[in-house]
Amino acid sequence: MRSRLLPPEFSGRLHDARTATSIGRWLGLAFAVCFLTGLISHVLQHPPGWLDGDLPSRPTWGYRLTQGLHVASGIAAVPLLPAKLWTVYPRLFSWPAVRSVRHALERLSVAVLVAAAVLEVATGLMNTAQWYPWPFPFVPVHYALAWLVAGSVLLHIAVKAPEIRAHWSRRSPGTLALPEEDGPDRRSLLAAVTAAVGAVTVTTVGQSFTPLKGFTLLAPRHPDHGPNGLPVNRTAAAAGVGLIASDRYRLTVVGPRACALTLDELRGLPQYEAELPIACVEGWSKSAHWTGVRVVDLLDLAGAPRHARVRVVSLQTRGDYRISEMGHEYARDPLTLLALRLNGEELTPDHGYPVRLIAPNRPGVLQTKWVGRLEVLS
Repeated sequence: MRSRLLPPEFSGRLHDARTATSIGRWLGLAFAVCFLTGLISHVLQHPPGWLDGDLPSRPTWGYRLTQGLHVASGIAAVPLLPAKLWTVYPRLFSWPAVRSVRHALERLSVAVLVAAAVLEVATGLMNTAQWYPWPFPFVPVHYALAWLVAGSVLLHIAVKAPEIRAHWSRRSPGTLALPEEDGPDRRSLLAAVTAAVGAVTVTTVGQSFTPLKGFTLLAPRHPDHGPNGLPVNRTAAAAGVGLIASDRYRLTVVGPRACALTLDELRGLPQYEAELPIACVEGWSKSAHWTGVRVVDLLDLAGAPRHARVRVVSLQTRGDYRISEMGHEYARDPLTLLALRLNGEELTPDHGYPVRLIAPNRPGVLQTKWVGRLEVLS
């Protein structure tokens, strides 16, 4: 009987470098797309001070595309990551555990890479369902882990570069590591992994790529389900917003010529229409028809300087993103509205009645609902 203290033995012959490299290429691509689009999302949500006023408001669908790719590539990594780990895990139990200082550093880097990648993919997946069973804040931890994964991947590629080159193509010497008769098994494994990636992508991507919305079997959101024909992330009740009486509502605009407008006065101002997508960080998005007052008109009414930034304050009493800020590119864009109607109907409370912000190329968490105040900033 084999001692439990000895490393396990592996008899499968698909745990070879060529199979690991084949899956690793697709996993690396998924991680690269996810990382780059995640950086775009982070900058749009938390712009550095030197860039805030220069963030582009066009193309109108920009954030919808990048965030859709971010979530889709992250979900594609869900089957790719365990498949990659399956091909290499016998090496994790190689003996002796440490053969040299270089080998020890290599194993340490692999341990960091595996732990960070598993945690990043798992927490990102749970975020799409808005499930946070942990005590730490998701956004800063997810962002920090992304850099840790990126650095670990680059270090791993640098260390393994000679081996990766040797097993990159079908004609590389690495193909000889697996007997020719096992070729069909390798092809079957790669086909199964490809099918799994295709299945999870097709059954979730419809939450943002609406031509496939009929296949959203595994997506936590359907782009058509919700009041006014749009999903809702945070309800009025969750935000602590009670019933807002239309005759008591006031929109305060703080600027050189401060003013306060009733809901009837807002309705009496020139109304503009815009076809704009709303795209949330959880991955769902959909284009909708919005009607309301242009923010630029309200800024001009308040005598705001042309390059002034704007702070948008919600009436919500709890929860994140009660306050958002816009640089002048967003604030002066003629498509940026304080919307009063959505898809031809008055806003419902859960969609921000009586007034909400909608702007092009802007994360959904910054499309502030229940707007009560606009502040002109220097």
